[in-house]
Amino acid sequence: MEKIYIGKIVSTHGIKGELKIISDFPYKEKVFYKDNYLLIDNKRYQIRTYRYHKIYDMITLDEYKNINEVEHLLNKKVYINKDDLILDGDEILDSDLIKFKVFLQDDTFYDIIEIFKASPTNKVVRFKIDDKIAMFPLNNKNIKIDKKRKGIYLNKEDVIII
Repeated sequence: MEKIYIGKIVSTHGIKGELKIISDFPYKEKVFYKDNYLLIDNKRYQIRTYRYHKIYDMITLDEYKNINEVEHLLNKKVYINKDDLILDGDEILDSDLIKFKVFLQDDTFYDIIEIFKASPTNKVVRFKIDDKIAMFPLNNKNIKIDKKRKGIYLNKEDVIII
């Protein structure tokens, strides 16, 4: 079973056992919904309620009805079983995308070194061309991602070389 990191429980809210999760997971709507299962310390918990409040994803779990019962979950990491996550055709996780190859116009390909957030709305892919570091933003409209061939296709002029 492969687990995907969703976020971290940072505190409780109120006396009814509601938990605050801080998360930057891109597909929250596919995770945080009633009756879905989360993994905390390799134990499955079913979501009873979900709401978004300020910067937090707020959940209650089926097993717990008050604050005293959930305190042992504070500061725990939250995961989902990868098999339980159903993504649409063009959606892809960074953990899968980093295994793809970058293809430039001349059919040469390169391994991805890392994917990182440059801003709240943009991710950047870093890879090597010869001995130089190259990067491109993932939100570039000229980029084509082929999930079947596990490739990211782009033009050389869309690459920034450092």
